[in-house]
Amino acid sequence: MKDKILKAVALKYERYKDKAPKVVAKGKGKIAEKILEIAKKENIPIQKDEELVELLAKLDINEEIPPELYEAVAKILVYIYQQSKKI
Repeated sequence: MKDKILKAVALKYERYKDKAPKVVAKGKGKIAEKILEIAKKENIPIQKDEELVELLAKLDINEEIPPELYEAVAKILVYIYQQSKKI
């Protein structure tokens, strides 16, 4: 069985500035590990969704997510908002 390669995508969304969340970092292997390391260090919430990562990884850096991914990303934003309320 082939081992899965770790992949990560970081999104940024500024509510009154951006029309939609943007991809600000993406990578696999060591780069994905570094993205996750920085997120943990900066207390940025992390959510695992392999299927969504695959779709987001196809986007370019600074590219807004397409409308067909709004619902999936909105669920992540709700999760992040709920987590930030617990802090």
